[in-house]
Amino acid sequence: MINVGSLDRVVRFVIGLALLISPFIPQFADFFLSWGMWKYAVAAVGLVLISTAMFRICPAYMLFGIRTCRASWECRFIHVTKSRGCCR
Repeated sequence: MINVGSLDRVVRFVIGLALLISPFIPQFADFFLSWGMWKYAVAAVGLVLISTAMFRICPAYMLFGIRTCRASWECRFIHVTKSRGCCR
């Protein structure tokens, strides 16, 4: 079930991209130099954010029952109206 909305998706992608590439850009390399292997953890978090933005599914949102999208993908796909109770 899709649980990541459009605005959430854009924010995740932008922050994820920044986290993914910033440890490897020469201008920021001095900042991450003292972090050692942690710079790869920062890049991994960025990769996770980009993945959740691309697939529109966030496992943490599923765990806590959070949805930032207006209607689930199933509702849009089968054209169920709000009156049937599928979409909120």
